[in-house]
Amino acid sequence: MNEKKTPDTGPHQVTLDKWIGCAPFERLLNLDIVEAANGRALLKMPFLYEYAQGAGLMHGGALVSLADTAVVMAIKSLLSPGSHFATIRMGTEFLYPVTRGVVTAEAEVTHREGRVIEGSAVLRNGDGREVMRFMSEFKVARVMAS
Repeated sequence: MNEKKTPDTGPHQVTLDKWIGCAPFERLLNLDIVEAANGRALLKMPFLYEYAQGAGLMHGGALVSLADTAVVMAIKSLLSPGSHFATIRMGTEFLYPVTRGVVTAEAEVTHREGRVIEGSAVLRNGDGREVMRFMSEFKVARVMAS
């Protein structure tokens, strides 16, 4: 008998190895956190075949995931481990297609007021050309004591 196993659709418990580290989805994208400190972060992601859209360019969703995660790491560098926050708004401007190589994201926290934190990221291709600009807003649900 051919029984099809139903995938586990959650809820899922995730335990990170360290506060500034990759979650399962970020590992799936092969993100590399180069640095995260003082409200800034630098991340890298290779353009693998699995991240291509139909025309052979890097999928915009993969780029947005890199940018969003870069801003998250910049925020995490300012908050105590175990704090909870989530993206509530984002905007993206695609400037140039990615066709090969490694994409770099430079992110920074740009504004913080109460429980709302704003950030931005610039993504560049391997030649240093700016390929995307990203802005986002996060809401902090719970801040852990330091």
